[in-house]
Amino acid sequence: MGKTFGELKDYLLRSSDDEVKRVGDALTSDEIAVVVKLMTNDELIVLSQKIFNPLRGSNIGSKGYMGARVQPNSPTDHPEDIFWQVLDAWSYAVGDVVLGTNPVSSEVEQVSKIEDTLKDIIDTFGLQDTLPHCVLAHIDVQSRVEKLKPGTTGIWFQSIAGTDAANQTFDLSIPKLLNHLQTRTGKYGFYAETGQGADETNGHGSGFDMLIHESRKYGLIRAAKGYFFPDSTSTQPWVFANDVAGFIGPEVFKTKEQLVRCCLEDLVMGKLHGLTLGLDICTTLHMDVSLDDLDWCIDHILPANPAYLMALPTKNDPMLSYLTTSFSDHLRIRHKFGYKVDDKMWSFFNSLGVVLEDGKPARHFGDPVGVYVQYKRAKGDERPEEQIREEGNEAIARVRKRGVPIAVGTGEEYWMPPVELDQEIRRLYADAKYCLWQELDDALVLTIPNHVLFKTESDDRIDYVYHPNSGERLSTAAVDGLRKLRNSWGDSIPEVQLVISDGLNVRSLFDQGHLMPFLQALRQRLDQGGFRSGETNIVFRNGRVRAGYRTGELLFGNTNNGSSKHILIHIIGERPGSEHRNFSAYITCATASQWAKTGTIDHDITRVVSGISDTAFAPSLAAEEVVQLCNRLKS
Repeated sequence: MGKTFGELKDYLLRSSDDEVKRVGDALTSDEIAVVVKLMTNDELIVLSQKIFNPLRGSNIGSKGYMGARVQPNSPTDHPEDIFWQVLDAWSYAVGDVVLGTNPVSSEVEQVSKIEDTLKDIIDTFGLQDTLPHCVLAHIDVQSRVEKLKPGTTGIWFQSIAGTDAANQTFDLSIPKLLNHLQTRTGKYGFYAETGQGADETNGHGSGFDMLIHESRKYGLIRAAKGYFFPDSTSTQPWVFANDVAGFIGPEVFKTKEQLVRCCLEDLVMGKLHGLTLGLDICTTLHMDVSLDDLDWCIDHILPANPAYLMALPTKNDPMLSYLTTSFSDHLRIRHKFGYKVDDKMWSFFNSLGVVLEDGKPARHFGDPVGVYVQYKRAKGDERPEEQIREEGNEAIARVRKRGVPIAVGTGEEYWMPPVELDQEIRRLYADAKYCLWQELDDALVLTIPNHVLFKTESDDRIDYVYHPNSGERLSTAAVDGLRKLRNSWGDSIPEVQLVISDGLNVRSLFDQGHLMPFLQALRQRLDQGGFRSGETNIVFRNGRVRAGYRTGELLFGNTNNGSSKHILIHIIGERPGSEHRNFSAYITCATASQWAKTGTIDHDITRVVSGISDTAFAPSLAAEEVVQLCNRLKS
């Protein structure tokens, strides 16, 4: 192979497929990262076309196959939204890897409801041995759901990072992960999510670059897979991962070319580690990558043959508010590149009357209500088809009213999105850009009662968007002002303090029926719950979540009673891009001694209530959940 990494690169590019896999198994994660760094995009594609790691008993990850994780997210975790997005995907012959929902709430009861919804669909169609389901809550929560209701969870999920410190941000340690994998039962094993750049964004760069961070994540997955799931053609549980680099933000990737490069690097690194790796070819709505740019990225990445991509009714995720791949994108990719989906699921789609054996559209193509009729028949429903269809159409109308799109039909070609749906997504995209660049002006601030206004170190909105760390650090004036507020309390330090930040979407706070009803309901419920809350509403211009942690340190970290618990509730505008213009509330509870340790309070001990708006998670109900969380965290 030679003595230099350049010689190793040349050796891999000219070697046979089997030899490349053999060498990959022998390389360390850092060695894989270095050799990948030396390759051009074309060389990465050539190497990726040599390495395939299919999942046992399937074609997923095989050469010439490109599958889909259906991502049926709901801004309110509504089971009906989730249910219909799955049927919608299947009506386009999309969704052969996993049904994977990102929950808004990670409360055990809510996660269990989503698990039940996904499992019911799979069980009803008899796909238990073909397709797993997954709720992408923290692995601790999934474990608790399984203990509460054995047999209801599918494949277990966890986001992972490249160092111990970075994993702590996810409230994860290596012993914790390995312990969960030891106790995992059932046919399906472990689903991991990574993202180049996440470690640096979270302040855990540790002096080495994003590529090595990412490669070490694959090394962790490889080690866990090899130790707990030894290779066996008949019994090895599924272990797979996907890379979501574009989700991080413009502080990591500013151009479409950089996004393509990242995806190709990560795909090759994952494959060299022996993993079945999918990609979330995605972009946040505050990045300079447009809807059309995303198509360009897809076309430049797909020759490398990833195992799978994400799949939603449109490019826009209605809950996470970012751009990814739609059902139509999958159809276009399969048409252009000739990729197939898992053979077992293809037979299932054929049996639904969605596609013909030659791949052409059949009777129920783009007809989720037609799939619903077959779901009801499998449940023993013998009503006339017209009656079931009417029921299905009414359900779709309810789902759409909640801001979750459902695709029906096609555009001019079968792989094109319906025209009206495409226009709607472009309208939402334009609205996201409008919301992103709106300023928190003085007129808006004045509508907040008992407020005191501070700013972070962001010079302006541009600095805030492109340099997230500036929005996490408090200005000198803010530090001085918060110290004065703290001194004014004397010994009467409140249990709860509210902080309000514009975040990435100030409109989400100041649209009618959003922030003001939430504040009123929240304070009322805090009073009813016996919490002593600070009367002042602390407001930050250009504030991010970590600005709240720094605020808590200044307010709560200097008390005589180190064991007393104090809660900071940070209300902040969410990523723009949804119909609802939602905001979130981050709840952090810690003792005075913990608050006193500068820089230690972070996301790992924080809980979030998201999707709050007059048309999604109603402010009064969200306030009730926030106070319930306060009670749990305080106890």
